[in-house]
Amino acid sequence: MPDVILPALNEAEALPWVLRRLPPGYRAIVVDNGSTDGTAAVAAAHGAMVVTEQQRGFGAACWRGLSVAEAEVVCFMDADASFDPAELPVVAGPVLTGAADLMLGARRHERGAWPLHARLANRALAFEIRRRTGVPLRDLGPMRAARRNTLLELGMTDRRSGWPLEMVLRAVAADWKIDEVPVGYRPRVGRSKVTGTVRGTVRAVLDMRRTLRSLGPGPGDGPDAGGDVSPALAGGRHDEP
Repeated sequence: MPDVILPALNEAEALPWVLRRLPPGYRAIVVDNGSTDGTAAVAAAHGAMVVTEQQRGFGAACWRGLSVAEAEVVCFMDADASFDPAELPVVAGPVLTGAADLMLGARRHERGAWPLHARLANRALAFEIRRRTGVPLRDLGPMRAARRNTLLELGMTDRRSGWPLEMVLRAVAADWKIDEVPVGYRPRVGRSKVTGTVRGTVRAVLDMRRTLRSLGPGPGDGPDAGGDVSPALAGGRHDEP
């Protein structure tokens, strides 16, 4: 059964609900990314495997979790209770059966779960991915699943907010079967460290711009395409300091 990697920065309030709702057989790996609220102790008390990552950043925490995971299939999910872990099997299932190499959860948002600017930003980013790759994704969802060994072989380098985007672009380049399935999206517990702060928004913009540029222009781009991304594309919910 899959390992579930949960990057966490000050998520002590949200974790009990998240960990209680994990499906049977799914093992939680909580990656404490510098919390000051007792996140690690709460996670351990609720049966999770807990590891720490000193380098701040969503990608750094995800990479740390991936490096200690042991299951053939790994899932990633925010630890802020915005996703219901009970829905993990619909995301992991196609990977377990071989129907998909990378499966993403496309968010169906509840009222108040997603600010308008974040929804518009995500829509713009999904459009950019479709334009560059031809893969018909509607959402760059942080709830996702893939096989651990092949994910390691992608050579992921981003350790900040560009991690989810880089994963998709590298998977496309590797000719992976990529698909998405609708999942619920609830108001998160606590405040987002990205969309909730100017600093986090600016960092996310820079990370995504760097990722798009480093992986080169895609289909439909002209010879001078720089892979730029506007501030509107910083609509993710990935925690950063």
